[in-house]
Amino acid sequence: MAKDCSFDIVSEVDMQEMDNAVNQTTKEIGQRYDFKGSKAEIVLDKESLKLSAEDDYKLGAMLDVLRTKMVKRNVPLKCLKLGKIEPAFSGTVKQLITIQKGISKDKAKEVVSYIKEQKLKVQAQIMDDQVRVTGAKKDDLQTVIQKLKDKDFGIDLQFINFRS
Repeated sequence: MAKDCSFDIVSEVDMQEMDNAVNQTTKEIGQRYDFKGSKAEIVLDKESLKLSAEDDYKLGAMLDVLRTKMVKRNVPLKCLKLGKIEPAFSGTVKQLITIQKGISKDKAKEVVSYIKEQKLKVQAQIMDDQVRVTGAKKDDLQTVIQKLKDKDFGIDLQFINFRS
């Protein structure tokens, strides 16, 4: 009897690398000429980032620096869910950015239905915040991975635990 192969589809964020990116952003903002003497701050909580600055332009510049640092540290940009820019005390503005970890139920259903549309001999099932794909042939699983990489689901997908 043929043994099934499998892999898991996840959406994870390395929080240590995210912390490093935030620290590098804070350091660069402290050294930049256009931020001298201004109140610009970025704070990392467990599941979110809080940005505050004097105006929208500086908030946008902070976000650009953060994204650059994230790319250099291989932290996916799709994990950031931007909140709206709100006025804060004494004329400053703030923005809350949520860090998305895991695959939501809706996205998982979308991924599973996309895999079924491919008409390959594989099964996909939702397991908490990840999707497990099993099949008899490694080639079918590799085809699924390639198809998923080609399609944009709005979240960053990683493929782990490949078992044969």
